This record gives sequence, structure tokens and C-alpha cells, in this order.
Amino acid sequence: MLHLYICEDNALHRQQLVSTIEKIILMENFDLTLKCATADPDELCSVASSANDTGLYFLDIDLHAEINGLELAQKIRQFDMRGFIVFVTTHSEMCSMTFSYKVEAMDFIVKDDIENLHQRILQCIQKAYERYSSPNNQTQPVFRISTRDREQCIPYDHILFFETTANAHKVLLHTYDGFMEIPGQLKQLELQLSSDPRFCRCHRCFLINCDHILHIDMKTHMVTLDNQETCLASSKGIKLLLHRPDSP
Repeated sequence: MLHLYICEDNALHRQQLVSTIEKIILMENFDLTLKCATADPDELCSVASSANDTGLYFLDIDLHAEINGLELAQKIRQFDMRGFIVFVTTHSEMCSMTFSYKVEAMDFIVKDDIENLHQRILQCIQKAYERYSSPNNQTQPVFRISTRDREQCIPYDHILFFETTANAHKVLLHTYDGFMEIPGQLKQLELQLSSDPRFCRCHRCFLINCDHILHIDMKTHMVTLDNQETCLASSKGIKLLLHRPDSP
């Protein structure tokens, strides 16, 4: 999931940004979360760095803090190299400075232009979401789930395993946040994910992300993942797992 962050010291402007972004997420039905809205650059960095995922950042430049928005963007780049950074400020004359800080900003929005503000924010969110969910996103590949009313994007790193269900046309997708039933078949998913070496069909009922394997029990044929969930593995599946690089 793409996470959104706001750092704006003016409480009124911050609330306007929050309101605008929440309306856009609701109206466009994006699979996005507004993770943090704060006046404190340190708080934003703490929340964003612990999320361990790509972010979209809306930053004021003059934060009346120990660091300004440009310096905050530099700190963000230390833990989120491919994040999307947008400066929202009243200081249009500082636009050229963003280049000297080498933070690769996506956009520079002047907040005084109220009529244009909503549209510019919408465009930034749309562009960031399209890039994030693109199959060509090699820095953070994502698994796309399309349903009737929305599309979700789950980073491969967050996937623990897929499991068959009683319904031949549904599978369970397990992540650290829980599980969800999605349309598809395990055979189709195995083919779809075959280019990514971390995924392995270890059993007719399980397709697992090998990066999350904690332990393989040869006697019980049980595979324990790092969230303590378990999957079955066939004899053939165990051989596949044990011959993989960095196998437990």
C-alpha cells in the first residue's frame, strides 16, 4: 500500500491538506492510507521510516523547526529512495532551490492558489499511484488485486503465502495484516509469480514467499513463517525449498 504523509506547521493549512487528500482518496477509491499529518519533521521521519514502504510526501518548506522542508526531504531520501516528494508552500521563489538539494521532487505547489490546489494534489496522487502500482516498478514490485469497486496493491515483501479454499476459483492471501479471499487459482498465481524467485509452490494447497520462512520441519512437513503461521510442504516441495539460495 502507498502511504501518504504531510508535514505542515500551520494547523489550518495542515487540516486543509488532510481534508483535500481524504476527499480524493474517498472519491477516487484509491488503495491509499494517510499515515501521518504533523508539524514535526522528526515525527514524520519516525513514522515513515518504520513503515518500510514507499511514501508520498506533501511537505511545507518553511516549517519553523530545526530543519526546513528541503532538509526534511533529504532525510526522507535516506530511508525512502523512491518515495514521491511534493512541496506545498507559499514561497514560490524557493522552487529553484529544490534542485540544489537533489531530492527529485515530483511537484512544487503554491498553496495560495486555492482553486488550483485540489487539482494539483489530485494529479500528484494519481501519478504516484500509477507509478507505484505499475508492473515496471522494479524497486518495489506489487501484487495487484482488482475487484468490482476498487484495486489494491500489496508489495511482494508483505505477502506471506497463498492458500487454496473450498471454492475452486478463490484463494486466501495471507499478509502480516491478516488474510483476504481473492479471485484466482493457485496454478494461475504460480505462473504469474514464476519470474520472482522468492515464491515457491511447496504444496498443492500452498504458494509461499520463501523470504519469510523461519523453519522447515522435515518430519511433520510443516513450514513455519516468521509470523508463526504454518504451511504444509510435500516431499517434492521440501526439496525445492531446501535447494533454494539462503534456505533455512
